[in-house]
Amino acid sequence: MKVRSFAKINLGIEVLDKREDDYHEIKTLFQTIDLSDILEFRLLTGREVRLSGSDPTIPWDERNLVFRAARLFQQSFPNAAGVEVRVTKNIPAGRGLGGGSGNAALALFVLNKLWELGLDRKNLQAFARRLGADVPYSLEGGLCLGEGRGDELSPLDDLPVLYCILALPSFPISTSAIYGRLRLTSPDKDSKINRFLARREFGLLENRLEETIFSLYPRLKAIKSSFLQKEAVLSLVSGTGSAVFGLFQEREKADRALAAMEWTEQALLVETLSRERYWKRATAGV
Repeated sequence: MKVRSFAKINLGIEVLDKREDDYHEIKTLFQTIDLSDILEFRLLTGREVRLSGSDPTIPWDERNLVFRAARLFQQSFPNAAGVEVRVTKNIPAGRGLGGGSGNAALALFVLNKLWELGLDRKNLQAFARRLGADVPYSLEGGLCLGEGRGDELSPLDDLPVLYCILALPSFPISTSAIYGRLRLTSPDKDSKINRFLARREFGLLENRLEETIFSLYPRLKAIKSSFLQKEAVLSLVSGTGSAVFGLFQEREKADRALAAMEWTEQALLVETLSRERYWKRATAGV
């Protein structure tokens, strides 16, 4: 059985407070983009979990979220068997694109079918929350509002297709390192995300982690400025990673912007995916 696990970008992040569980209370907008890893599953006898992948910089052992997803089900269901999983990586780690979280979510989705566990979407989400704050989103896809740790999801009406240039620097960024340096200020009572949802004006959106990220990696600020100069309707760092995206409403503008960029970074042009297109493409091989 084969599935695709898609990347996400954050169209905005507001950090509201520090939680007692050491996470932060946030408000964010998740959006799926057309960049995917491929996961291939094969049933094994017994209860062995074998995991391998194409990216040698990623641990393919019990530290990996896909491995932990399989073990979580095995601990909860005596009838869960063994499995071999091979991951072909196209989403780079540490760039704020949710590659590992998406892999774990689709592993839960597939193993629920392969092992005939009979879990509905609500129960799958509960298991996903135990693996990480971003994991539940990939069981929804499309445009979603994330609250709490980011795992309290409200699916939203999808936006029209947008063209997204991704600048992918060669270095990853640690989420814990950014949140560890974050200086919280009094939250703005007038949420810009709420204003965007009411008016759909991209210029309202911001990533409030960027000040901390730019202080450590000023090159990312220059990439963002370059996108905005090329008429992107929105440019942000995605999450706490090193990827910077520029969103364009017209493909022609995106093509011109990509051709005009003078970067040392890898750059990709992808589209946003609606929830329906996300699931059709993710499960085409199931």
